[in-house]
Amino acid sequence: MQPVTIYTKSWCPYCHSALDLLKQKGVNYEQIDVSAGGEAQAAMAVKANGRSSVPQIFIGETHVGGCDDLYALDRAGKLDPLLNA
Repeated sequence: MQPVTIYTKSWCPYCHSALDLLKQKGVNYEQIDVSAGGEAQAAMAVKANGRSSVPQIFIGETHVGGCDDLYALDRAGKLDPLLNA
């Protein structure tokens, strides 16, 4: 299974929703909390091509995007193959 990294903020409902889907699928992930901003959020924005909203989700080297993008991949049947690539 591909490594999954998700950048979140503790108060973000979209982050919680994305985490819920990953948990339902039994995915192990690295969660990086950027609630405090600073270097972690700046690094996330660089990695996400300037996107500063959360969550920002990466599966392997693939930038998935945010919560809506993650759910869209799942609805299209493309999330499981990406996770298992």
